[in-house]
Amino acid sequence: MKLNKEIVIALIIMIATSALYRVLPGRPFGFAPQIAIALFSGSLFVKNKHFAFLLPLVSMFLSDLMYQLLYVNHLSPIQGFYDGQWQNYLLIAATAVFGFGLQTNRVDKFVGNFIAAPTVYFLISNFMVWASFGGYQRPLTTTGLMQTMVDGLPFYGYSLAGTFVFGAVMFGGFILIQPKLKAIKVKS
Repeated sequence: MKLNKEIVIALIIMIATSALYRVLPGRPFGFAPQIAIALFSGSLFVKNKHFAFLLPLVSMFLSDLMYQLLYVNHLSPIQGFYDGQWQNYLLIAATAVFGFGLQTNRVDKFVGNFIAAPTVYFLISNFMVWASFGGYQRPLTTTGLMQTMVDGLPFYGYSLAGTFVFGAVMFGGFILIQPKLKAIKVKS
């Protein structure tokens, strides 16, 4: 895919919008666009993989920065930056790999990857919480691991829903705007 000004503008708007969405009050935790952004980035930037991994990170950083600003100004109880956060950044960036196979119009590929990416994220992130105690104390036993996984199920459900909703908006929106982008003449 050739990277041109219109696509860059569309992606910047999408990232900014999704970062703003993530900080809205009352939104269920886990219902966020970051995994969908990673899938979308992976599908768009198969040849320029650095963009595929970078865009989800930029989105997360912007939303975490907004969280931090709200937190510092006593407008939110949620910190934007915290210990161990790099693990979430790494996992979100890694989910872009699931987008590399989405250059097809096959619904089964989309459904499979829209389920696989949040599932892998859920399993690995909950394992890391359990293994590091990350402020969330469960015994380092099989029972403790299973309890950590069970405790995370509400987040997982919302993560799946968010991936499908935001994935549909991003992929569908991009399909709808592509003809308009091609029709725009760019002045040099």
